[in-house]
Amino acid sequence: MVESRQSYLLAAESAVELLRHPAVAASWDKPSALVEFSVAGLAGHLAHQLVRVGEALSPDGAVQPPVTLLEHYTRSPWVQAGLDHESNLSIRRGGEAAAAAGPALLVERSQALLDMQRAALASEPADRVVNTPAGWSLLLDDFLLTRLVELVVHGDDLAASVGVETPGLPPSVIDPVVELLARLAVHRHGPTAVIRTLSRAERAPATISAF
Repeated sequence: MVESRQSYLLAAESAVELLRHPAVAASWDKPSALVEFSVAGLAGHLAHQLVRVGEALSPDGAVQPPVTLLEHYTRSPWVQAGLDHESNLSIRRGGEAAAAAGPALLVERSQALLDMQRAALASEPADRVVNTPAGWSLLLDDFLLTRLVELVVHGDDLAASVGVETPGLPPSVIDPVVELLARLAVHRHGPTAVIRTLSRAERAPATISAF
């Protein structure tokens, strides 16, 4: 299997195991570490990344020529939008809706999706292009990288929210996430800001957040 697909599956498996942790159900109705998200909503948003992959793998009519990852993030309105922007409100509503049936069913559905995707991803061609809900297309492996970022970042958010250790993930998962976040930070803030943050704390900007 293509390495990017195996990396996604490892991250998705880790996310499902985290969702299954008793601390998540115990904190279900509490605020999360993310502003405006409850633990339930954050868990729903994490689980929804598997739903997004399942939707992308389903036949959805003709695809367009794929855009690059950088263009994908440049086009996406939520990247630099405020918390009250409709795109971010929609994300939070989606998380709460995904979690509405409770933690046990969320885990059950997520595990079922993961099991299906193990088989489906192994049979997809290397040049597979998929549609995104935003209205443009990506190479499947680029789309999986966007979900990998979401799984890693929000896995850490959820772990911090419920007081458990952030799941340990292998370099095959972490390295592409760090590389993409660095590329996005350079695009947003410029190379000097990123270099200073990594090497010169006394001259580092206040933030080089990729989003």
